Amino acid sequence: MYRSLVVLAAGMFAIGTDSFVIAGILPDAADSLGVPVGVSGWLLTAYALTYAVLGPVMAALTARWPRRTLFLAGFAIFTAGNLVTAFVPVFGVALASRALAGLGGAMVTPAAAVAAAAALAPPERRGRAIATVMTGLSAATALGAPIGTALGSLTGNWRATMLFVSALGVLAAVGIALLLPAIPTPPTVPLRTRVAPLADRRIGLVLLTTLLAYTGLYTVYSFIGESLDRATGGSGSGTTLAALLFVWGLAATVGTLASGGLIDRFGDRRIINTSITVAAIDFALLPWTSAHLPSTVAALLVWGVCGWGLLAPQTHRLITAMPTAAPLLTGLASAMVYIGVSAAPLVGQAGMAWFGAHWLGAVGAVFIALSVVAAEAAHAVIHRHVTDQVPAAQPRPLPTK
Repeated sequence: MYRSLVVLAAGMFAIGTDSFVIAGILPDAADSLGVPVGVSGWLLTAYALTYAVLGPVMAALTARWPRRTLFLAGFAIFTAGNLVTAFVPVFGVALASRALAGLGGAMVTPAAAVAAAAALAPPERRGRAIATVMTGLSAATALGAPIGTALGSLTGNWRATMLFVSALGVLAAVGIALLLPAIPTPPTVPLRTRVAPLADRRIGLVLLTTLLAYTGLYTVYSFIGESLDRATGGSGSGTTLAALLFVWGLAATVGTLASGGLIDRFGDRRIINTSITVAAIDFALLPWTSAHLPSTVAALLVWGVCGWGLLAPQTHRLITAMPTAAPLLTGLASAMVYIGVSAAPLVGQAGMAWFGAHWLGAVGAVFIALSVVAAEAAHAVIHRHVTDQVPAAQPRPLPTK
């Protein structure tokens, strides 16, 4: 069982690396493709938006496919998209190839995270199995993105980074073909059922919190080379930037792992509000802290812990609000993160045009602060719903004589 889970986690590592690695090589990609850095941010949007929007759609359309066939087809499309990006000289075609890679990721992730992991583990270990598979996405922030960024810097060619991601896709496909056992096809869930929880105000407000928070958090990350160029000695200093991304990824891993115990001890409301508030302050100070390397390291540590420490309590709040729809809500939560990631480059592009790259932290802080308002609104609606479900106490009958 564990060998199979490791294979699926490796696949998630490839998909997660593709999500985050582009930001580290964006200035070089913009120069090569002949577009401004702000416009090149669409390379992130094309992948993340396709990945987010088509995740539930592909899960419904491929519900009857054998799981191994689905994984192999998804990684074939994922690898093809990255290979095209690695060689094409035209920005428009590169944009389409990024969307193609996102389609491949959208085919794999929902099945790997829920159906496959659950089918490979006994009921009492399913939660741990799903967490093991999804660890691949977290590891991509700590290892995949920094390695890809450093590779582009050392070779002097951002396309080497895309070849690296393509190789990860090939290795994941080979591992699945050789090591993954047959997995039962899960019951079919129509697309309408998958998106039905969106009509519930409680769910909508929790997802709005995620959207606002991650739009703000990734406004800086989308153009991190330009935003941190004072600390790295210039946007072309890829090895220093790779080291900073490694610090950010380690902090993200710590935040993800620590948040579970904190939720059990303090509840999701306190962790959500604390994470968002501290992140908003951290981002508001970035125009000054990002001017020097030591203070940039400190800012990235706070950013990583708070940003990724928000995922678990947000998911916990969703599942607590509607326990019967837990698997569907987990998918919607992940999709909303990537919709925020896909919106962030557009916000960052406008922010750079109006204020400059060094002020993107302040722009992101506005969205993060707004997410606190959405989080408190979600808490109020959820609390009211719980109160309404408790039957009013019946008056005690008067004693009869």
